[in-house]
Amino acid sequence: MPKTLGLALGAGGSRGVAHIGFLQALEEAGIRPDFVTGCSMGSIVGACYCAGVTPEAMKKTVLGLRLSKIASLNLTPLHAGGLMRMNKARAIVAGLIGAETTFAELKIPFACVATDLVHGRTVVLNEGNVADAAIASSSIPGAFTPASVGEYTKLVDGGILERVPTRQLRAMGAEVIVAVDVLGNLMREKPVGDNLVDTLLRCIDIMDTRTTQRKHIARRYVDLWLEPALGSMDQYKVRDLKFAYDKGYELGKEKAGEIASLVGRKTDGSL
Repeated sequence: MPKTLGLALGAGGSRGVAHIGFLQALEEAGIRPDFVTGCSMGSIVGACYCAGVTPEAMKKTVLGLRLSKIASLNLTPLHAGGLMRMNKARAIVAGLIGAETTFAELKIPFACVATDLVHGRTVVLNEGNVADAAIASSSIPGAFTPASVGEYTKLVDGGILERVPTRQLRAMGAEVIVAVDVLGNLMREKPVGDNLVDTLLRCIDIMDTRTTQRKHIARRYVDLWLEPALGSMDQYKVRDLKFAYDKGYELGKEKAGEIASLVGRKTDGSL
């Protein structure tokens, strides 16, 4: 009997476009996950995929994006809790999967993670409106307004505490877990601007990497840990998206055979 496959798609901003290429490569190899989790950009890609949106359709939508198409400025950022609103990003997601689509309606079981500012913990979002959950998981603190979902009133990017949600896949029923971390080591030297946003985002990168290193990213839960070769691509700049897609696709083509072997299938999807 083949084993069930869980796929964890990690946080990564524009680098997360690599997830789309990776999924395209798996599709071509006849490999489809039984469960998917996501964080931040991985949540958006995962939500769309689990709703039945093809990687090719996601690619067509994403490669034409610019920051102005994703977010709009808050007129009173100090009171709103962030410089920008992700209303445009939500509209894009809703256009792909449906504005009112719920987790129960997805074709593949899916969950995403966000950080609850009120209680200081990671929360798993797997009920209710999918688009709202994916946007909450992607709301970088300071840059974007915190989101409200269900009982949670202040949710921000899940990557603050858990950028690659692997533990949740085991609870969902996955027997084989493949994690895709598009960020890797963010501690490498990087020029930092003098403005508030650059300072805040660099602090987030450093804290994220240290948290990840301390946890060793829960690798005891993972059968295969993958990192696409994205070099120094800046996750906070909406550019080089085709590069990210191509690197994700290359990684998927390279690892499809190994993944198929782990779950007990051939790369054409047969046993």
